[in-house]
This record gives sequence, C-alpha cells and structure tokens, in this order.
Amino acid sequence: MAFDGLVTRAVAAELSEKLILGKVEKIYQPESDELVFNIHTQSGNHKLYMSCATNHARIHLSGESYENPAQPPAFCMLMRKHLHGARIESVAQAGCERIIEISFETQNELGFSVNKKLIVEIMGKHSNITLTDAGTGRIIDCMKHISIDVNRVRQLLPGKTYEYPPAQDKIPFDEVTESDLAQLSGEKAVLSKVGGIAPAVAREIAGVLTESGGPAKACTLLKSMSSLKNLSPAVYLDEAGSPLDFHIFALSEFDAGSKKEFASASEAIENYFLSKSTTNRIRQKSGDLERSLQAVLDKLYLKKQRLSEDLLRAQNSDELRLFGELLTANLHLVQPGAKSVTVVNYYDGQEISIPLDERLSASRNAQVYFKKYGKAKTAIHEKQTQLTEADIDINYLESVKSFVQNASSIEETEALREELVSGGYLSRKKNAFALRKHRQKPLEYRTSTGYRVLVGKNNVENDNLTFKTAGAKDIWLHTKDIHGSHVILFSEGLTADELGEETIYEAASIAAYHSQARGGENVPVDYVPVRLVKKPAGAKPGMVIFTGNRTVWVNPELPKNKE
Repeated sequence: MAFDGLVTRAVAAELSEKLILGKVEKIYQPESDELVFNIHTQSGNHKLYMSCATNHARIHLSGESYENPAQPPAFCMLMRKHLHGARIESVAQAGCERIIEISFETQNELGFSVNKKLIVEIMGKHSNITLTDAGTGRIIDCMKHISIDVNRVRQLLPGKTYEYPPAQDKIPFDEVTESDLAQLSGEKAVLSKVGGIAPAVAREIAGVLTESGGPAKACTLLKSMSSLKNLSPAVYLDEAGSPLDFHIFALSEFDAGSKKEFASASEAIENYFLSKSTTNRIRQKSGDLERSLQAVLDKLYLKKQRLSEDLLRAQNSDELRLFGELLTANLHLVQPGAKSVTVVNYYDGQEISIPLDERLSASRNAQVYFKKYGKAKTAIHEKQTQLTEADIDINYLESVKSFVQNASSIEETEALREELVSGGYLSRKKNAFALRKHRQKPLEYRTSTGYRVLVGKNNVENDNLTFKTAGAKDIWLHTKDIHGSHVILFSEGLTADELGEETIYEAASIAAYHSQARGGENVPVDYVPVRLVKKPAGAKPGMVIFTGNRTVWVNPELPKNKE
C-alpha cells in the first residue's frame, strides 16, 4: 500500500484547497473505525472520509454513500458534540509524516469561540483518529484508546497531552540532499535513510541512483515530488484488472502494466481502497455470519443426535412391557426386599432376570414398568416430531449457509442476516445497520439466445422470484439435491422443448454456478415449468416441492453478457 508521506501531503493540499472555511453539517460513523463528515463550502458540499482500520487506514474526499448504524456509537456522538457546526480553519500535514491535522473553530456550551484539532494518523496497525483541544493540546477522545499496557512509550487516552509518534532515524523526504543520496544503494538503503516514502517510491529512487549522475537526478526527483509537481494520480492493475498499488506520481516499475488515471489523489485512493476494503469487508461480514450460522447448526446437529438416541431407546421399550407382564403373572415368586427376580418368559420358555426396586412391592414394581413403557411410547411420537423439525431447520440453515458463502456484497450478507433474525435463529445486533427499505433486485443475466434469467440471492428472494415474479409457463431451475438459488428462465410462453437445448443448458449452468456446487463439474440441475412448483403450508422460506421435472448435467458457468 502506497499511502506514504507524499500521498499524505497531496491529500492535505487537496483538502486545504477545497475545505477551508467549510462548515461541518453532519457526522457519521459507519463502522467502528470510520468517520464521515459532510462539509458545506462556498463551492459546494463535500464528503470527508477517514479510517483508522489496520488494513485500509486513509483520509480523502469521497463520492460514495455509506450505511450508518441505527444508533450512533459513543465516539460519533462525541464528535457531533464538539464539531457539529464547526468551521475548518486549516488542513496541514505534520512534517513528512502520515499525519493530517484539521483545525476547527467552534463554540462551546457558553457560546465562546474555541479551537479543536482532529488528528488523523495513517500508520498501519497504529492508525488512529484523535480529537484534541487546540489550546491545551489535551486529548478529548480518540477512536482507539492506547493505554500503558499496550504502549509504554506513547499513550493515547482522554485527558492526556497529545504527543506525536516517536521520530525515526530517517531524513524527511523534503530535506534529503544530493550527498545523502550518494551514499545509498538499493531499495532497502533508500527506505532506511529517507523518511515518508513508500517502497515503490524507494525502488524508483534506487533505480535513478544507478544512472549516470544518479544522486543529482534522484535529489531533483524527490524535490519535485515533495513540492507536488507533475502529479499523476493512478491505480496500477494486474493482468486480471485487480488493483496492485496506487500513487500520485508515475512509477516506472508499473509501465508494462495497465493503470487507471484520476484527476485527484482522493479519487485514486478511493478507487484503490474500495476494491480492496470492500472485498475484505464482505469477507469479514460473511465470515462472521457464517460462524454464527455454524454455531446454530452445531447445536442442531447435537440436538438431532440426542433425539435420535432418545428415539432409539424409546423404540426398544418393549422389554419394559414384558417385565411388567411377567411380574404381574409371577407376583407370588417375588420376595419382599428382593433386588431382582428370575421368572420364566412364557413367550419363549427361557428364564429371564427382572431388576426390582427393593423399596417397592412386586405389584408396584410392575406398575412402574408399565408406566415407563407408556412414557416411552409417547416419547416416540414426540421425539419423532422434534427430529423432523430439527431436520427441517438443518436443511433450511444449510441452504442459507450456501448463500452466505456465495455472497458478493455487504447488502447480500446483511439481507441474509436479517432473514435469520426474522426466522428467530439469530438475535439482532446492537447498533445493527438499517437495511435499505426497498427490496433488492435479483441477479439478472441474458442467455446467448436472448432470454432473460433471474437468480435469487437468498431464500426470501427465492420465494418472491418463484411465486410472485415468474409466470406459470416460465422455467424454474435448481440444482438437484444441492442447496442453491431459485433460477427463473423467462420463456416468453414457449415450452422447454421449444426454447431449445442451448438455452436450457445455459440457464442450468447459471443455476449450478449459484449453488454449493459452484466449484464442481457435471452438476445435476432440475428444471420444470413454474406451475408445477408448489410451496407446502408452513414451509421455510425457499423450500418448495415440484413434480414432472427433467434433469441436465452441466458445468457451473455464467454467461458473458450479465445484465
């Protein structure tokens, strides 16, 4: 990641140009490590995004929309208390460090003008966002509290005086001289000597140093960079089009590859991190949901095991009835206080030993056995009912798990969590994000023959798609005995035979792709007209029955012309 001192300087200059005298109108905290300020200026409204997350700490202007918790976190409320309505006086970089300081002028509770400073530190796992009193330098609060137990050198806690991170034994990039560079050779040497630059920039400098007159050229290059001349914000891409790195200056090591160029540092930073952090956030949220879901499934598996054991014991209860009958027929053979009695089993003529409770009479022991037998018979029906319910829950949750594993957006993951909460399988999180009120659209594709295909992204969407969106003559597809999405091929009134094999196979490949068999081959997929698909009364979302189906075997694949 190239968010170094040079990028920090460019961002500080951009923010200073666009936000000075701007008024803070709204403050949000979408995630525990993020802040978003809506700022009104004479030139228009701007959205300032800040993050101190370990893997994607940054600050820049943003054009994105962010989901916010229904209940603002405590740090967000504190920011609103101190900075809502404040005006930005200055934005500056602290030396050559990855630290941006934003100074605000606002009013306190008594109406007096006071100054506050928001300090954004972009330093990997040590990143933080700290609000201080500009007059005293004392910390009002910070997003991450750093106590002496965590760091003995530098603590960040409310009430303490803010201190900058310890200085490194490096020369700031805007103070490096030609003689300093003349002593260096290679990327590691440049990185260890010059402060505030990313490894990619160090490699660029090291390459220049190998040329004739290298130290002078490298010094000129660094001075040009530190003065923000010849800015060329870009995101560099690999062969698959995924972002490799970004910077505000052209880097020769990426000349052979492709890149996206942007008009400002903020645009390049946002494009790079959205590609990276969105994937990470999806993975994190789906991982959290999958772990919660697996915990519920594990409990159900244990419940099923115990019910099966109880049911087996109940089904073997005929011995209890036999003991009761034999005791009743042989009361005269039982001695008072005996712990057992041996009698002849009149069913097979063999002797059998019957355990007894020595505290009870023979007739009372017989009654106890008959009572246990009656309870066992009742338990068979109850345990079987509970076992059936457990199997239904397991089957349903396994289908949800398949959707979680294939989720490609945060909205899909949150919709799946909401489905589980609505079903009573998970409890609603505190400060949970409010879902969008409008229903999400199913995925849409077109076959090579021009027919539209819709795919559900969760069980609730599956039901809506099959029973509300699709017509009776449209074709319903689903992987055979494998959890996956309901897929609707809009047939325009034609039968499956009239649509042709190519269309059916393409739609089946889509169904196989959106299932647990995505990574497999030769996946069986059932298809049938929608009119033959029924939903049993009281069935879980997405659970259906159908008749008259036909099956094809396909490899999971998506058409190239996704809508």
